[in-house]
Amino acid sequence: MEHDVRDLSLAAGGRDRIAWAAAEMPVLKLIRERFEKERPLAGINVAACLHVTTETANLMETLAAGGAEVALCASNPLSTQDDVAAALVDQSGIATYAIKGEDTDTFFKHINAVLDLRPGITMDDGADMVSVLHKDRVDQITHILGGTEEPTTGVIRLRAMAADGALMYPIVSVNDADTKHLFDNRFGTGQSTIDAIMRATNLLLAGRSIVVCGYGMCGRGVASRARGMGAHVVVVEVDPTAAIEAVMEGYTVMPLREAARIGDIFVTVTGDTGVIRREHMELMKDGAILANSGHFDVEIDKPALEDLATGGVRRVRAFVDEYVLADGRKLHLLGEGRLVNLTVAEGHPAAVMDMSFANQALSVEWVAANHATLEPRVYPVPVEIDKEVARLKLRAMGVEIDDLTPEQELYLSSWEQGT
Repeated sequence: MEHDVRDLSLAAGGRDRIAWAAAEMPVLKLIRERFEKERPLAGINVAACLHVTTETANLMETLAAGGAEVALCASNPLSTQDDVAAALVDQSGIATYAIKGEDTDTFFKHINAVLDLRPGITMDDGADMVSVLHKDRVDQITHILGGTEEPTTGVIRLRAMAADGALMYPIVSVNDADTKHLFDNRFGTGQSTIDAIMRATNLLLAGRSIVVCGYGMCGRGVASRARGMGAHVVVVEVDPTAAIEAVMEGYTVMPLREAARIGDIFVTVTGDTGVIRREHMELMKDGAILANSGHFDVEIDKPALEDLATGGVRRVRAFVDEYVLADGRKLHLLGEGRLVNLTVAEGHPAAVMDMSFANQALSVEWVAANHATLEPRVYPVPVEIDKEVARLKLRAMGVEIDDLTPEQELYLSSWEQGT
């Protein structure tokens, strides 16, 4: 079988970790059991460009159980778990192309290797695979039924393509599901980002000032977890509504040019480019730490940081690079400015990825069943899928909820009843 992973001898350890994650993913397990019986993806090739983690491995095995022929590559050069990649190849029979630390050329070589499967459905995390298809492999698009896209960053790119009339096949925005962005983005990103910062630095967060750039669902999660660790949290925003919410949640809100002077740790979670720029770095304290938890490594201006580092750059800890400025101040960049929760730590906990990947699996099934009626645009996850994921999660947690009475249902559907 074609593959490109670091070392197949790592497979046994990877299998143990995949099984550990599976125990925390009961919703995906229920879907897999149904897929094994119904085989809704039989005869369909699925190409996935996702973070190669234990949770992703469980998703790939679920799709394969549904009858799909699956190939997987990494959606980020530093997020691959090499033992998981080895286990997928050696023990699950899934073509996998991913090596932690791969260079840019290898990254795109791997995307093209997965596309050689000539997929009927694509699964993307950041829209790199979609971009390669639309730029370099347009001839394949006529064979594609549809796709899915996971994070906010990728959805932004796809909606821009759709608005320009450039998107050539339908794609489901998994991020739009309530059971994804309300939980994965907030609880997953919040915990995993703080976990990564602590693993990389071993710093005490209590009493420090942490500046969170962006107060979307991911920013909310990071801010709440940082506050829970005893940090003083400052929020930076460009959206007035989000800024008001942060103020009313008790956070200090100010422009980044002011926050730059007081922050000890800076975290970007915006999905945009050039958030922390030269003018901000020039104001930062000696020893300030910069981390990005957005998908692409463009939120912190790395070229500007390198230009400022006239005193040199050196790696002082694993995933911690020290930049010495002309006046002797030192700024520290974590995980090369890539999404820190996956480059330094292990990404989101499996329990929260259970819902996100359940949405992925059911959305792939939905695309396979409904592609003939879909247009080349970005679709939200169907409400019935979102609700089903929530129901399955509650069931797995042993939590019961009430049902509306017939009288309540009538009241909610009538305009004649009221005061």
